[in-house]
Amino acid sequence: MNFKGKRQPVTIPRAAKTLRRTRIQEEKEEQILEAALDVFSASGFRGSTIDQIAEVAGMSKPNLLYYFRTKEAMHRALIDRVLYTWLEPLRAFDAEGNPETEIRSYIRRKLEMARDFPRESRLFANEVLQGAPHIEDELKGPLKELVDEKAEVIRAWAKAGKIVKCDPYHLIFSIWSTTQHYADFDVQVRAVLGQEHSGEGRFEDAARFLEQLFIGGLRPDPLGE
Repeated sequence: MNFKGKRQPVTIPRAAKTLRRTRIQEEKEEQILEAALDVFSASGFRGSTIDQIAEVAGMSKPNLLYYFRTKEAMHRALIDRVLYTWLEPLRAFDAEGNPETEIRSYIRRKLEMARDFPRESRLFANEVLQGAPHIEDELKGPLKELVDEKAEVIRAWAKAGKIVKCDPYHLIFSIWSTTQHYADFDVQVRAVLGQEHSGEGRFEDAARFLEQLFIGGLRPDPLGE
């Protein structure tokens, strides 16, 4: 998979290999993948079964296997989608842009994804916690290449005096961890904030705080001290 270029094809279900896919086939595949996302995000790959996915999808196991032959095929299709979508905000990091604007936009887009795609975030987290057996090559290859590229952008900003000098990798890691926390630990966040502060406004509150934390910390001292 090439994270920096055009999205590459995902695992092709059996039904998709027919010459012309029908609308019903496409709908069934999406129905299955929605169910698989529910199961995988809750139980991880190892803790999930085809029977569980079929039950959540509301179809028989043989019917499900017509569209996806294996549990691995469903998981691979979902992981491919997640990797592409999850890294899109980092791809958009513009070397020619204003650093404060770029970092603010990145933080907000990551928080929007934590809000809108919590199951996808937990799917990815479960995969990594299990040692990333299905995506190790992507992490060490295309993902690393993309992060290396954006690390050079951050270094260039620092060299030009637009931000303070910092370790670009740990800056990216920190933004990942602080934003994805609101998806992976959503139950904890809402419990601690309490009913009064745990509505949708918590994401805006988080955005303002993280902007202050990161942008304030990266802003050069105007006196050069």
